Parts: sequence; structure tokens; C-alpha cells
Amino acid sequence: MRYPIGMSSGRRLSIPRFSHAILAFLLIQIAGIPMIANAAENPPRVFMIGDSTVADKNLDGGNPERGWGQLLPGFFQDGVKVENHAKDGRSSKSFFDEGLWAPVVADLKPGDWLVIQFGHNDQKKDKPLLYTNADTGYRDFLTKYVKEAQAKGAHPILATSIYRCSFTPEGKPKPSLQAYPEATRQTAAKLGVPLVDLNEMTRQLLETLGPEKSKSLFLHYAPGEIPFYPNGKNDNTHLCEEGAKTISSLFVESLKTRNIDLARWLKATSKK
Repeated sequence: MRYPIGMSSGRRLSIPRFSHAILAFLLIQIAGIPMIANAAENPPRVFMIGDSTVADKNLDGGNPERGWGQLLPGFFQDGVKVENHAKDGRSSKSFFDEGLWAPVVADLKPGDWLVIQFGHNDQKKDKPLLYTNADTGYRDFLTKYVKEAQAKGAHPILATSIYRCSFTPEGKPKPSLQAYPEATRQTAAKLGVPLVDLNEMTRQLLETLGPEKSKSLFLHYAPGEIPFYPNGKNDNTHLCEEGAKTISSLFVESLKTRNIDLARWLKATSKK
């Protein structure tokens, strides 16, 4: 005798084995849907704040100057957006006081990265709108940027300032940034955030190149050499395109050697 569904003759209803297999397959597929969706990450945004050695430059008129942040996008995979908010002449203090930080922190979202490099203008005691004490105000502003970025779910990276193209009579790179690079290192260690020590890397680079070859990284031009500087230029702080690309490559190399997670988004050629 056949029984309607839901009724029984007192014997356990037998379900064919293939039904169990189909059910298992369907459960696996359903369970796998969120895993597949989560596997596709959106490329991150990389925000940058800092001074003229980092900032994007206006290229009108054949301007040869570049900030190293201006060349950084070329090292990342398609989809990674670099938003360079660094500005000429700013210190850690003036960047905040002038309201330049407010729109950056307002725009930060979880998963974004924030690269912070100050120091060149913080040391200018004769300019109170810029000056910060390396052991107090400077550290306080770096800490502020780091903690406020973290509060938005972003990942901050502190970078020390690059060396100037200045040498001792013996031909060794001459430090000119006082206590600011070390203050950056100590702040990164205290806060437990990644550090890219561009100061030390550029010191080593300049030492390898020597006084004359190092000029090729900066704005050194003889009179009449390029139209943009008809009277020549001897700038030991700011970078030409070759210099900016070189510093960007040092930054990228540090991402890899220090296992900073942002390195996952570098182009394959940049990962070698």
C-alpha cells in the first residue's frame, strides 16, 4: 500500500542515496557563495600628506620638478588610486592649522592607506607658523595623524624625510634634518605602525653616488641647460623626475622588505 507524503506504515521512509549527495552538493554551493564574494578585494586608496618633496607639481612650461609621491602611482596595479594631498612648504603643524588635514581624514575609509612624511619645514625656527619642536609638537602632530587615520579604519605609514644633496668636505652626505628623522622612527615604534626610513635609504644612496652624481636626482642645471631655468638652478632639496622616481622605488622596496601589506598591490614588475 502506498501512503501519502507525511504518513507512514510504521517503517522509516527510505530516501535514495543520490538525494543525500544532491543535498550535500547544494549546501556546499550555498555556503561557498559568500566565500567567493569575499575573495574579490577592492583595490585600496593610498593617501599621502607631506611637504614639497612628496607633492605633485604643476608641469606647465616644462617644469622639471617632481615630488616622489607624484611618481608613486606607476608602481601600483590598475585600480589602486593614489591621492596625493602633500603641499609645498608645509610642516606637520601648518598642514593641520591650514585645514589641509580635515578633508583628508573626512574621506578616509576602512582599508585605505595613509603615507605621512614631514620634517623639512618643521625645523624652521624663524617661521613660527611652521616650526615644531622635534621632541614635542612634531611627535604630537604625527601621533594625531596616525590615530585619527586608524579611527577611520585606515592604515598609516610613517616615512622619514629624504636627505638633502649636501656633503661634508670628505664627501659624505651631511645630515641637515636634525632630530626629526629619529623622532619619526621613535613615534612609529611607539605607535606600532610601519616605518619607511627614506632618510637612511637616501643617505646610503647619496653616499654610493657621491657629490657629483647625486646632483642628477635634484634640481641642478647649468645656465641655458633647460628653458625652465634659463639662469640655471642649484637646489639641493627638491627632486627632478629621475630623483622622484628613484625615491619612489626606494619606498616601494621598503614596502616589500618590511612586509608591509600594501606591497600586495604592487605591479608584478615592482615585486621582483
